Amino acid sequence: MKLEYGTWVVVADGEKYLLLRNIGDQKFMHLEVLDHETSTNAPARELASDRAGRQQDTKRKVGGGVASWGKSAMQETDWHRVAEERFAEDVAEKLLEWRSAGRFRHLLLIADPRSLGAMRNAYDDRFASAIVAEIDKDLTNLPLDKIEASIKAWDAS
Repeated sequence: MKLEYGTWVVVADGEKYLLLRNIGDQKFMHLEVLDHETSTNAPARELASDRAGRQQDTKRKVGGGVASWGKSAMQETDWHRVAEERFAEDVAEKLLEWRSAGRFRHLLLIADPRSLGAMRNAYDDRFASAIVAEIDKDLTNLPLDKIEASIKAWDAS
């Protein structure tokens, strides 16, 4: 992918983001770090205090009595996943603010599929027009040169 000079690149997942800017040209991409943040999202086992609830199954009349099928476990909320979605939404809100302030014109958004979906829900059409592409991959743990190579490889595919 050929990024214009000054294009912002956000590499995010549910726990951290890197804000990068292309200081190269369309022929030779060179990304520099503008900002980064890591969430303090605790493991799911530390976020939940109780075990999953239980519910009485449906009762129905059978003959002259009532038959019951016992109890069923309810699905436990994954608070770690909820926190990751909130983090992705917060990143999208920051990007909206920065776009409104005129800090960037073009944006390449790279995030794991779940975070990308949460971010898409947070922005509107005016913001979407600034997005030059979305890449649904988790590249947050890669060094800058590998991120650059991944962007170039994505364009070739």
